[in-house]
Amino acid sequence: MSALGKVVRAGVGRRRMQTAVMILTTLVAVTASVVAAGVLTASRAPFEHAMAEQRGAHLAAQFDGGEVTEPDLAATASASGVTAAAGPFRTLELRPRTVSASAAIPAGVTLPALTVAGRADRLGPVDRLQLVAGDWATRPGQIVLAEVDSPLRPGARLTFPDLPGSPTLTVVGLARSVTGTADAWVTPAQAEALTTKSGAPTYEMLYRFRHAGTDAQMSTARAAIAAAVPSGALTATRSHLVVRQEQLANALAFVPFVAAFGVLGLAMSVLIIGIVVSGAVGAATRRIGILKSLGFTPAQVVRAYVAQALAPAALGCALGVALGNVLAGPVLGDVEDVYSGAPASVPWWVDVAAPAVALALVAVAALVPALRAGRLRTVEAISVGRTAGTARGRLARRLTGRLPLPRPVGLGLAHPFARPARSLTTAAAVAFAAVTVTFAVGLALTLGAVQSNRMLDSAAPVVVDTGGGQGPPGAQVVRAPGQSAEPSAAPAEVAAALRAQEGTRRFYGTAQAEVRASGISGATTVTAYEGDTSWAAPELVSGSWLTGPGQAVVTERFLHAAGIAVGDSLTLTEAGRRTTVRIVGRRSSPRTTA
Repeated sequence: MSALGKVVRAGVGRRRMQTAVMILTTLVAVTASVVAAGVLTASRAPFEHAMAEQRGAHLAAQFDGGEVTEPDLAATASASGVTAAAGPFRTLELRPRTVSASAAIPAGVTLPALTVAGRADRLGPVDRLQLVAGDWATRPGQIVLAEVDSPLRPGARLTFPDLPGSPTLTVVGLARSVTGTADAWVTPAQAEALTTKSGAPTYEMLYRFRHAGTDAQMSTARAAIAAAVPSGALTATRSHLVVRQEQLANALAFVPFVAAFGVLGLAMSVLIIGIVVSGAVGAATRRIGILKSLGFTPAQVVRAYVAQALAPAALGCALGVALGNVLAGPVLGDVEDVYSGAPASVPWWVDVAAPAVALALVAVAALVPALRAGRLRTVEAISVGRTAGTARGRLARRLTGRLPLPRPVGLGLAHPFARPARSLTTAAAVAFAAVTVTFAVGLALTLGAVQSNRMLDSAAPVVVDTGGGQGPPGAQVVRAPGQSAEPSAAPAEVAAALRAQEGTRRFYGTAQAEVRASGISGATTVTAYEGDTSWAAPELVSGSWLTGPGQAVVTERFLHAAGIAVGDSLTLTEAGRRTTVRIVGRRSSPRTTA
């Protein structure tokens, strides 16, 4: 080993406390950087990754088969801006009932309505479905369900009692669509067999466009498709931007705060590393003088002390990368399911960039004091710390000496001016720590208030649930084996009991259902209110709360997806029933609901 290597090894081994502090400092800094960067990346990248990998549909459009033919729909693939298209697929709205019992659902349960598409292949130029379990439907009598929250598994049997002959289909697989283009898929022949004679068929086309990254570009793309078919043929669309907003709604709500904490953490890491490293090198100035007296050149001295700082820092960086990936694992563990199978993990470049930046900071923090000490003459370097330096802080000592304070206190107040750079760095670290604590407390209180405002029933101190479990709106309640069949409470009886209850000041009732809304592809969850709800109305972005029948308050995303505004009318359809409501208000919510 060379003499320089022995100096480095001896310095690291002798100053064990400083070495341990260096390791811990870089470990914490790199760990925080890896977790913060991983969460920030995972909150934005998975949907785009899934869209690219599965060639997700930028626009899913539904057409009235009575206004346009299949060849005309296929011709829309050459519309302006379209780079790829799939379809037309015949679609149906069907309400299934379980025939076979499973671990989650017994036989005879009526499930919520499904959007079923007739599709021969799960791949294709647009919307390549990911098969999660089982096989693809290749012949009549088979059906593939969307995997999202499906309690059914391959082998289950479903019947459709609303159709002539009550046909029965067997679930052969579960699949995922990155933009949720359908709830289930069958063969084209099966879709045609399930279509009733009354009414015109409905078709779905899936498109990818050359430019589809903004709302304005998607509006232009939708207009191009509408212009390529007869007026009134295009009945509903769904943009991938709306799907992305829905999937990222909760994550994006926290991204600014995560970013802020990440910036604060990185800033504190920089300051702490600078304080610790410069202090450690500065404290060794006398030993640097001894090394110079033994014949070491200034360049060798600088390299030795920079290496002494980098050695423990490299160990801390390695441990920080490993610990950061471990801690980020639980945070990112559920992202794969949320983003339709797109893998979520800390990107490789984060594992490379975080330690590289930390080591660069350590090198710079060690280089500055090492260069300063290396330029000192040997006698001056050896005498540092043994004789008082009077060049800096002289005016501060003179001023504090005139104050009516004890001499030790005055010297202490004047000492920061002797090392202004280190003092400013320490003050900045303390200031950032105070900002972080203040920000954390304010964030907790703010997010609590936001979450409370998002809950529609948060203003009610008591919520009475009349039953129904946690199933989706429209699902049938099935009692467990051996449970007595008690009659369900009627809403009118519940209201009468509440009015008769002493101490009841006011109340209202709610119910949920899944309906089809004009201009919106797929199901929309609707919450209906009975009674005076003005005292519990949530804060609205614009408009007013419900005051009577025929009115609706919708979310911002609903208006964006449907291309309408407050004051417009909206048609809701459910099980053949149809009603029109007028939008009177707009509220903020992470989901497209009304």
